[in-house]
Amino acid sequence: MEVKNLNINLDGNTILKDLSFQVKEGGILTILGPNGAGKSVLLKTLLGLLPYKGEIIWHGKPKIGYLPQGLSQLSVKSYPLSVADFFSLKNPAPSSEEIIKFLDFVGLDKSILGKKAGNLSGGQFQRMLIAWVLVSHPQVIVLDEPTTGLDIGGGETIYSLLQTIWKKENLTIFLVTHDLSIVYKNSTNVLCLTHKREVCYGKPSDILNSETLEQVFGTEVKIFKHNQ
Repeated sequence: MEVKNLNINLDGNTILKDLSFQVKEGGILTILGPNGAGKSVLLKTLLGLLPYKGEIIWHGKPKIGYLPQGLSQLSVKSYPLSVADFFSLKNPAPSSEEIIKFLDFVGLDKSILGKKAGNLSGGQFQRMLIAWVLVSHPQVIVLDEPTTGLDIGGGETIYSLLQTIWKKENLTIFLVTHDLSIVYKNSTNVLCLTHKREVCYGKPSDILNSETLEQVFGTEVKIFKHNQ
C-alpha cells in the first residue's frame, strides 16, 4: 500500500501533515510515537474510518483484520458473552471448525469456547482476540497496542506468537507498540510520529538511534546492543 501527502484534520486540529510512506506485501510496519502523536488516528484513517486529504492506495484490495486499542477482558467483564458468543459477532459468523482451528493456532484449547470472555486471563484474552482477527483469513492485520495491560512476559509471548503467524501466513502487519525491543527484532520498517508532526521512516537499523528516539519521545533514550 502507498500513502501520499496524507493530511488529517479533526475538529479544526491538524493531526498529521504531508505524510508519505509505503508498505510492501509481507512487511511489518511499526508505528512509534508518544501518546497523542496520532498513531491510532493514522490506523483508523488507513482503514477508511476517518476523513483525510491526500492518497491512500491499497493495491489489490486486500482483506483487512483490525484489532483496536483498549480491548481487554476487563472491557467485556460486565457482558454475559462466552468466547463462542464473541466469535459469533463476526459477519459472516465463522464455523465451529474454523474457530477451533484458529484457537488451536494461537495455543488455546477448544474448551475455552464455553467460558465467559471477561473471565479469561489477560494473555488468554489477547490470544483469543488474535484468533478472532485471523478467523476471517485477512491478508493484512492492523494491531493497535495488542499487549496493553499485559505484563512483560505476557507481552513477549504475544509478540512471539505474532512473529510465528506472520511467517506462516505471509501477512502484512501494521503495528502500534511502545516496545522498542520488538521494533528492532520484528519490524521491516518503522514510521515515527511526533507531536511536532515530524516524521522519520525506514528500516529500524537505519533510522533508530538515540538521537532520533530523543526527538520522537522528547526525552533521552539510550540503546544497548547485545551481542549473542
